[in-house]
Amino acid sequence: MTTVLALLAALVAMVGNTVAALWEARGSRLAKYGRPVWLQPWFLAGLLADIVAWGLTVVALRFLPVFAVQSILAGAIALTTLADNEWSPWNLNHRQRFGVIAVLGGLILVASSAEPERPSALPPVATPALLVSFAVLLVAAPFVWRTNRTVPLAVLAGLGFGGTSLAVRAIHPGADGSFHILDLALDPLAYAVVAMGVLGALGFAKSLQNGATGVATAVLSVTEVVVPGAVGIALLGDGIRPGWDIGALIGVVAALAGVVALTRSDPDAERHRVH
Repeated sequence: MTTVLALLAALVAMVGNTVAALWEARGSRLAKYGRPVWLQPWFLAGLLADIVAWGLTVVALRFLPVFAVQSILAGAIALTTLADNEWSPWNLNHRQRFGVIAVLGGLILVASSAEPERPSALPPVATPALLVSFAVLLVAAPFVWRTNRTVPLAVLAGLGFGGTSLAVRAIHPGADGSFHILDLALDPLAYAVVAMGVLGALGFAKSLQNGATGVATAVLSVTEVVVPGAVGIALLGDGIRPGWDIGALIGVVAALAGVVALTRSDPDAERHRVH
């Protein structure tokens, strides 16, 4: 029953993330012509939807591996790509259809391969390794920001949101099985949750300003599945179901192929822009 509720929380969070992406995209683009992005009502509404979705994601991560939760969240790619094409699948070209199917099919395989069990304790190296990785990402962020390119910024956002999921997954309850405010205040991973979440939100907002919502979401989705998922297996004890190693690998390759298809420029669209 707990697993079912966790899966439901992840599904609702996926819908919330989709709504947030669409609203934040609208606010980010309006920011080019008027008030800054942080004063755009659409962007602020998107942030609110993100917060609600994040809360549901935290619930899911307490009971499911990073791989499984992030893969469900990545389903937002289908909805956002449809939104970029007036909500009609008939408006998608063959490349976009292949990309959406490949991403969703691959991520379903990845989610299915995850072992739904949580280890009782983390390896001693887990927390220091995560904190060092987060610090390196924060140092690299300004250099990525200056590129002003959709794909690198979406990767940065994916790593930020993925880092948030890893930090949430890595925080363990106290000896009595509950969480106390004082314990959280003394846990550096709690601050990492906030820092990585802010980095993800800023990176995604920037990526949406100059690129299609579907492209940015596709890159973000796969980044925050593949990288945190691998880290979860290596450091946090998240496991792959027996006999599903090949399935997980096929899922990752298919998802990446779908992202490549979705991020390639459309020659016809480019010619229309020129003329």
